[in-house]
Amino acid sequence: RTRALFDWSGKGLKKAGPSTPVEILGLDGVPNPGESFRVVKTEREARTAIADAKVSERDNSAEIKKASLEDLYSNLAEGQLPHLNLVVKCDVQGSLEALCAVLEKLATNEVGVSIVHRGVGRIAESDVMLASTSNAVIIGFNVRPDSNAKRMAELGGVEIRIYNVIYDVIDDVKAAMSGLLKPVLREDTLGEVEVRQIFKIPKVGRIAGSHVVKGLVRKTAKIRVIRDGIVIWDGRIASLRHEKDEARELKAGMDCGICLEGYQDFEPGDILEVYDVIEEKRSL
Repeated sequence: RTRALFDWSGKGLKKAGPSTPVEILGLDGVPNPGESFRVVKTEREARTAIADAKVSERDNSAEIKKASLEDLYSNLAEGQLPHLNLVVKCDVQGSLEALCAVLEKLATNEVGVSIVHRGVGRIAESDVMLASTSNAVIIGFNVRPDSNAKRMAELGGVEIRIYNVIYDVIDDVKAAMSGLLKPVLREDTLGEVEVRQIFKIPKVGRIAGSHVVKGLVRKTAKIRVIRDGIVIWDGRIASLRHEKDEARELKAGMDCGICLEGYQDFEPGDILEVYDVIEEKRSL
């Protein structure tokens, strides 16, 4: 219930019309910036409206959480364009327009830039709330967050970046966008192994008695079976042995026994190509 109304000078009011700034006493809690008031005639109507609002807020929070936790690389796999979301606050309108224009031009066909909010003035709690719900980074140019906004950002894990040189903003945003680029997968060939004899071990199966022709064979590496120049299997090593001992790595000129994960149809003369897959980060 509204227990008292005061105008800007502290004078008591009976009612307030449109565009009238007022101080309200009687609320159970402190509303968030940007929330609206709805006046109803009875307490029953108020309770119904509050219940509906809480249900709507819970549903929206669930949707926001789901969206913010989705992995950017899974979006890439689904053909969706990953975005770097930004809330931009500047000291003057001219700086704001210039900075936003530059940031929007940084978008590429692989990574987008979305400015979810732009404004002039200090970084406030409402900016932090918006950044939290939209999974955005706050960019402040020649402005600072107030104490409440800073505390809210720390509690909510919202990142606030403060700058006074526009080129520093561009460099940092480019670096952040580079982190959203899908890495390049590069294959690094480690060595070749030739199958020379097949051994049958009870409870284990067929083992490829092999010779490391060049390079090396590493137990943690990937391996493909090549027969007459055709790849017939690709997977991982289950066991690598030298004589009777388990080995981690063997070099050219050494003999070994190899057991593969899920494949035993070796034939003498098969070539086992050993390789690693390396992820290389990309930059803009």
